[in-house]
Amino acid sequence: MASTYTPLGVELQATGENAGTWGTKTNTNLQIIEQISGGFTTQAVSDSGDTDLSVSDGSTGATLSHRIIEFTGTLTASRNVTIPIDVQQFYVLKNSTSGSQNVVFKYVSGSGDSVTVPSGAVKLVYATANDGTNPDIDDSGFITASTTDTLTNKTLTSPKIGTSILDTNGNELALLTATSSAVNEFTIANAATGNDPTLSATGGDSNIDIAIKPKGTGETVVGTGAANATITSSGAHDLILDTNSGTNSGTITITDGSNGDITIAPNGTGVAKAVDAGDNTGAIKIAGKESIWVPAASMYANTTNGAEGPNQVELGNGPELKTFDFDKNSDEFAQFAIAFPKSWNEGTITFQAFFTADSTDTGTVSWALAGVALADNDSLNTAFGTAVAPTAKAHSGTANDLDVTAESGAVTIAGSPSTDEYVFFEIFRDVSADDLDADAKLLGVKLFFTTDAANDA
Repeated sequence: MASTYTPLGVELQATGENAGTWGTKTNTNLQIIEQISGGFTTQAVSDSGDTDLSVSDGSTGATLSHRIIEFTGTLTASRNVTIPIDVQQFYVLKNSTSGSQNVVFKYVSGSGDSVTVPSGAVKLVYATANDGTNPDIDDSGFITASTTDTLTNKTLTSPKIGTSILDTNGNELALLTATSSAVNEFTIANAATGNDPTLSATGGDSNIDIAIKPKGTGETVVGTGAANATITSSGAHDLILDTNSGTNSGTITITDGSNGDITIAPNGTGVAKAVDAGDNTGAIKIAGKESIWVPAASMYANTTNGAEGPNQVELGNGPELKTFDFDKNSDEFAQFAIAFPKSWNEGTITFQAFFTADSTDTGTVSWALAGVALADNDSLNTAFGTAVAPTAKAHSGTANDLDVTAESGAVTIAGSPSTDEYVFFEIFRDVSADDLDADAKLLGVKLFFTTDAANDA
């Protein structure tokens, strides 16, 4: 009986065969087995067609019976290297061909899986011969230094990453720059439900800044774009914005979008303050509610049903009073005019009336106020708006005591209030709504209005 051979060329000697040459053949077999287990060889790859690796029975010359195969040659296109249909083996393959082309390692026939070895790459593959018609060559599950692999559920302990991290498209996602003798770093921590993940500066130094540096004239942008962006402090700590690491150089600029507002809103009774170069602290004027005092001395009586005044009242002690006296039996009127500041929002106003009475009566007094706004070239012969009165205020019952009404409801000023308008007001005592059995002596009116700018610029 003649010898037979394995798919990789190992001679299987028949019993009683090869007398006198048995040792030589055995030694050759052992050499083949050594090649199979760890032998290295090179294989030139044809640039004109497939390179077929064949079995050399009983000989050490077959490329496919080596464990490690390095492909050589110059290629102008991707080329195939094939092995016989029945070979079962795993290989270390290196593509050292020139021309930057792939080498495809596959079975000589069938439509089973093959493995592509890119130029310069090293791959660990296994040939299964699992199907006589469509056998597979696979590299799944093997990771090599030159391959691109996906790691699933793997733990990397203190990995060393080069100069960049790429995205799934192979584009740079993050660049990493090494600093010699570095002692400070970032620590990234995830968080449980209801808590925030954190990016912390950690390291050997006691106090470590986190620097965010846009490129060129680029900006640092926060927020999702779907909601307001908020910058806040951790816990009950101050939020400080400074320049040049807190030195006295640099400028902090806060700008808004087109026609947008900048709002400074202290919490509770807090006050917005500014500190100048001399460490002088002052409150920042914030747009909002303002007041104007209009004394009776600046008023004038209506020609028809006008109040009496202005009168000067001398008391036994203290100030002398300038008053307009309003009768108890009929409505009497007085007027005054205001040029509101440019920062006025041209909206409604409210008021308080300050008055007294030379009487011990505890009856109430009802004051009503109306207004009209007039612009350049408007007719001065324009009616006042609807008069509004605060709750009638009871006199204290002591002669010459100061009485102050509650703040009124909103007074809508007639006309079309706008910047630089002159506003006339008319105040009167509505005797149908009060019952003080004496003249009410008006001392003045406090007007409340709202601004929408910090100044009149």
